[in-house]
Amino acid sequence: MGCFSSKQIKLTPGYEDPVLLASETSFTVSEVEALYELFKKLSFSIIKDGLIHKEEFQLALFRNSNKKNLFADRIFDLFDVKRNGVIEFGEFVRSLSVFHPKTPESEKTAFAFRLYDLRCTGSIEKVELKEMVLALLSESDLHLSEEIVEVIVDNTFKQADLNGDGKIDEEEWNVFVKQNPAILKNMTLPYLMDITMAFPSFVVCSETSDTDIMI
Repeated sequence: MGCFSSKQIKLTPGYEDPVLLASETSFTVSEVEALYELFKKLSFSIIKDGLIHKEEFQLALFRNSNKKNLFADRIFDLFDVKRNGVIEFGEFVRSLSVFHPKTPESEKTAFAFRLYDLRCTGSIEKVELKEMVLALLSESDLHLSEEIVEVIVDNTFKQADLNGDGKIDEEEWNVFVKQNPAILKNMTLPYLMDITMAFPSFVVCSETSDTDIMI
């Protein structure tokens, strides 16, 4: 078997050097190379243009490209940093890095805040929180009554809205998350630590050692 080499393959649009991406994220060079194989599979699953479209993102999450879910839409929007309707490889790696076990909690907290800030106003309002709670319940196939959902939202605001202005700003969110760390439970994907093990056929060796990017 040969080593993974960007010189031996046709690169997807928006491809970025694994060494650069590893230096900017929680991933090692080998993990970035493994993610490139995953990215190629996702980006050629439907439209086959080397870019991840929303339908392909939905297919990866739900095994169904037509299932609509606010949670998936928000994740896609946050991954799509350039706001051009597709996810390039660099965006994929940098965004996915937030879910890496080694990523600082502060980065996960900030990402979660943007996830709930649906209208990008810099604060979370009750209606936004309710919409996301319903989306998360739907994604988990859980069904709660309207009254219980309202109680969840009201109790959250009682704890988080420290100045009582009817919305949660980022500073209040940071305090709330520190008091309720379980909120970040879904912000860590343990398997990202073992991503290279999922693709043993191609991650044999790297052109650049992981130690080459360490300060």
